[in-house]
Amino acid sequence: MALSASAASAGRGARAEKVRRIFERFDTNGDGGLDRGEMAALVVAVNPRVKFSDDQISAILDEVFRTYGEFILPGGRGLSLTGLLRTYDDGAGDVDRDFLALSLPTVDSDASSPEIAAGDSAVSSSPTPGAATAASLLDDHLKPLGIGGTPPSSSSRAAASAPAWATSPSHGIAFDSSWALLDDLEILVKRLRSKQLRKTPSIDTSGGANNFDSFSEAGWSREISGSADSGLAAAPWDETSRDYLTFVKELAVLRTRADASRSREEAFDNHMVIGRALSEHRLFRDALASFRRGCELQPTDVRPHFRAGNCLYALGRHAEAKEEYLLALEAAEAGSSQSADILPQIHVNLGIAMEAEGMVLGACEHYREAAILCPSHARALKLLGSALFGVGEYRAAEKALEEAIFLKPDYADAHCDLGSALHAVGDDDRAVQEFQKAIDLKPGHVDALYNLGGLNMDAGRFVRAAEMYTRVLSIRPNHWRAQLNKAVALLGQGESEDAKKALKEAFKMTQRVEVYDAISHLKTLQKKKPKPPKGKHDSQGEEAFVIVEPSKFKRVGRKTTLRQDLANALDIRAFERTTKLGHCDVELLRKEMNETDVPVSYSGTGVPEKSIRKAALEVILRRLLSFLKPDTFQGAVKAMNERVLSVLDASGSGRVDLGMFFAIIAPICSGPVDRRKRVVFDALLWRPASEGSQGQIRRSDALSYIKLLRAVYIPIHGASDMLEMHGESDPTMVSYTEFLEMFNDPDWGFGILSTLVKLEDSDHVRHGSHTCSICRYPIIGSRFKETKHSFSLCNRCYSEGKVPSAFKLEEYRFKEYGNESEALIDKCMCFNLNSKKLEADA
Repeated sequence: MALSASAASAGRGARAEKVRRIFERFDTNGDGGLDRGEMAALVVAVNPRVKFSDDQISAILDEVFRTYGEFILPGGRGLSLTGLLRTYDDGAGDVDRDFLALSLPTVDSDASSPEIAAGDSAVSSSPTPGAATAASLLDDHLKPLGIGGTPPSSSSRAAASAPAWATSPSHGIAFDSSWALLDDLEILVKRLRSKQLRKTPSIDTSGGANNFDSFSEAGWSREISGSADSGLAAAPWDETSRDYLTFVKELAVLRTRADASRSREEAFDNHMVIGRALSEHRLFRDALASFRRGCELQPTDVRPHFRAGNCLYALGRHAEAKEEYLLALEAAEAGSSQSADILPQIHVNLGIAMEAEGMVLGACEHYREAAILCPSHARALKLLGSALFGVGEYRAAEKALEEAIFLKPDYADAHCDLGSALHAVGDDDRAVQEFQKAIDLKPGHVDALYNLGGLNMDAGRFVRAAEMYTRVLSIRPNHWRAQLNKAVALLGQGESEDAKKALKEAFKMTQRVEVYDAISHLKTLQKKKPKPPKGKHDSQGEEAFVIVEPSKFKRVGRKTTLRQDLANALDIRAFERTTKLGHCDVELLRKEMNETDVPVSYSGTGVPEKSIRKAALEVILRRLLSFLKPDTFQGAVKAMNERVLSVLDASGSGRVDLGMFFAIIAPICSGPVDRRKRVVFDALLWRPASEGSQGQIRRSDALSYIKLLRAVYIPIHGASDMLEMHGESDPTMVSYTEFLEMFNDPDWGFGILSTLVKLEDSDHVRHGSHTCSICRYPIIGSRFKETKHSFSLCNRCYSEGKVPSAFKLEEYRFKEYGNESEALIDKCMCFNLNSKKLEADA
């Protein structure tokens, strides 16, 4: 009979009684605790086939006494009985297996110990803080050591030939037939490796790519899954070779043997062992087939779904991995026997899979849940902090990362991400210290070096920044961002030739058009160095500029955009580009409203709202922006969380009024302007407060919407507007026509939309050879020409009020040209007027 079956049949009381008998067996001095000598005797006795070194025993005892410090009795008595039970609850051993290994008398299933039962109830009522630590110890650091984990004593397998994972209590093998299959499989893999190594000596199937150490962890839970499951990529097995095809045929024979087992439980154990061994050798496709078979045999078991998810993630099939983790989560929450120690890992790996799809808000929820279930899970807290940083919640990220470092002071990646969070909130001194700690712990930490370079660049320390980027490139020669930033740092030092070389290298790596434009601009600066006028110049020889107050900028004609309006519109346009909402058809919002069933909830004021959690909103956004790659979508979510959701969820409840959200983003989606405005109104009608109003909304709702809209997009007066919103209860209703008048008002409505649309339409408009007199870039979009001195400015420089310092005037008169045709027509008209004037004078 399988040991797992006996464990399942034993009652909780019988399990506690077994722990008590094990404890009494090794508490030789009878002081109620297991000191280091007694614990060492226990570890050796329950692992009779493993020969421990003194260092290994010492490492195990150090970890156990550190992890379960709250259960260590005073006076050097050691680990208490309750503490020993907790170690078994956390998966650091298998009670039934250890009990058999010690040949103790059989325990009646009805037996119980009052002392243990009391302690056990206290344990089960709270999270298990040692679970992740114990699992990490057994899986990553001291394989195959542990309190338990002894294979069946009747097996003939030699301990020396057993894979590290096989004797770990987290992956114990229950049937002798599974050991026999494992033996045969190891022989097949060894034969395949030897044949492929002879043909391709560079193949590394060990799962230990040396250069991986220099990178930040990709965000993978190694505590339960084991490091092999977390491979950044599948091993380079040649799956097209004849040797591999022969291996697959031989593997099919083993699977047939597994299916021919005497019981369903034995067949399940056989397939899980085959899958686990294959995943250790990074044969993820083949391992996946075994885990899928395990899912068929025991659909409600957590383990096959969890391991199938790990394989799918390693194969880059992130969406499928997420589905498997959700199935594992469902099984765990249904009360599967493995749920206690594996549930936090499911949440962690599910969050990682969601991050791989760009769903960072959803990932945050799962990391947070893992940290709640296991407060000592440093990795969950680190991933939570990193994800919060990824959505722009820097203070919350700082708190989570500090907690991760408190639990694990040598966590280099956590130090690196904490440095990034501190830099984001302006605490650069502490940020430098954290980046340096990460580098001290892992000298080749690419992300810490790169981010430290960025911090120095922001501070104007270009020499130091260039040094950091050079170190990054020495570790990762193809890091094109480091190469590009190194070029910028060299420009900051005035090293134009070296900067140009660095830019060319960056362009070779990435072939990105923006890098090509930067090279062209640098060449233009070097060729067209203006004559130095009286005054100051910058390091590149460009004319120095002055910023003049807005009142000195005068418009020629009403078509010329106001300077402040253009500045606001450019800011909105930048947000539109970052979120990619400019590529989302506004009609998709209407479709979502028609097809999304959102239950009505009530806020603290009792106002009915169709509100949803941010993570659920992220799912809707993924549908709207389905054309984006995961990393681009993540950037879009971050921008929306910082700018829109922070305003809509000012109370920090984590919920957002969906109708109001649709109304806020509709003006910057793609489509005709009239359709955008109509969808705004329909979104306000869709809210519960406007149901049954026969095509009208309350004036107070319209006012609240416009103030929220301005707080999001034109935040100059946003704070005062938000304060005025409270208490408005105008019961009158407004129609769509009346709403348009409010919306189009240039002073307190959203009349700036017309300027935004002009920017959208002029994205690709170039003005021939005209360049901006300030930044020297070719003018794209509108050209603003000063009528007296005939210098031209681009959108950005005009909006910022920059003029060449050579032209100091009391006022500047600008005329806007949308394209060169308008400029040519204007020139011809001026020529005709001058001709007529000359004729009249004659």
